[in-house]
Amino acid sequence: MRKILLAVAATIMLAGQALAGDVKIGIILGYTGPIESLTPAMAEGAEIAIAEVNASQEFRGGYGAAREIKGIRADSTCIDSAAATAAAERLITSDKVNAIMGADCSGVTTAILQNVAMANGVVMVSPSATSPALSTIEDDGLFFRTAPSDARQGQVVADILKEQGYKTIAITYTNNDYGKGLADSIETNFKAVGGTVTLNASHEDGKGDYGAEVAALAQAGGEILVVAGYLDQGGKGIIQASLDTGAFDIFFNPDGMIGESLPAAIGADLNGSIGCAPGTDSPGAAKFGEIAEAAGTKVGPFVPESYDAAALIMFAMQAAGSTRSQDFKGKIMEVANAPGTKIYPGELGKGLKILRRGGDIDYVGGSSVELIGGGESAGNYAEYLVKDGAFTIIGYR
Repeated sequence: MRKILLAVAATIMLAGQALAGDVKIGIILGYTGPIESLTPAMAEGAEIAIAEVNASQEFRGGYGAAREIKGIRADSTCIDSAAATAAAERLITSDKVNAIMGADCSGVTTAILQNVAMANGVVMVSPSATSPALSTIEDDGLFFRTAPSDARQGQVVADILKEQGYKTIAITYTNNDYGKGLADSIETNFKAVGGTVTLNASHEDGKGDYGAEVAALAQAGGEILVVAGYLDQGGKGIIQASLDTGAFDIFFNPDGMIGESLPAAIGADLNGSIGCAPGTDSPGAAKFGEIAEAAGTKVGPFVPESYDAAALIMFAMQAAGSTRSQDFKGKIMEVANAPGTKIYPGELGKGLKILRRGGDIDYVGGSSVELIGGGESAGNYAEYLVKDGAFTIIGYR
């Protein structure tokens, strides 16, 4: 009997030590690759949320004393599924993360989900993977996203183009899950509002010359070229080649093309082009902007969504009283939606305290979080105009 009691005591002690250890959240984004100019600020958005929770000393996650949370970065590359899968595997097996904030681009997100996260039962909350295919993918209840599906973005793009008076468009897209899904959504929705798509064709990232792709688009014609690509590689190359040859002089830039590096690279010739990316003018967005500014982080595409993704993970852990994905995955939809006390950026400690006391929260966050369907954002968008060499928000949808 004494041996049994000693064994039980040892087990309890070891369990307590495990619970008392650091909680780890992987932050896997493409720090290299075609959106590398966007991802540092996205990572910082998630890290701001983690720092805010740690400062509050309200996070328990299944242990009586307050627990520290660490963010651990890993590179998804955005486009190399093998590299992304290996990076995610290291996060889970070596770094022992409890959940993943990410990934970013749809193809690598799908690869990580199917090859790593599901096999290890680890929750993923992506701030920017927008492929419509992720709405119905088998995920064992482990995948969520704070950015809306491109099924919604296609509607927004079509509406903006129609309102701007465009009747014919050409579309070029990066040849992957994100680009194809978005291009098809734009084509379907633009045709539905009476528009004509002259050509919907892919391009590859990383090429030095896009003359052949631009020549085909120019031959097909169109009043504006929709570039469903990435701002630091193929999309930028397509725009520059179009301007150099005079094929197109006005462009529509969806979310993967919105960022300071594009007008900086192209120059004044990009003025007058338009675009859209997830965004909202809600009170939560304003509050997040103040917090990010104080932290030295510039708010750009998917930065509020990254803060919100990390916050949802931590709230779900608190609500479940556990840092095990299998325990808290069912709480993410609960903490994201009504009923409950609305929680905004800067109020993460308040939300944790409510949950610790058995109450309910409705996390609004910096991107007006509302999760629908299988756990994805209902969708709000900012509309952009390139003016004086910079992307400027001119409205919201």
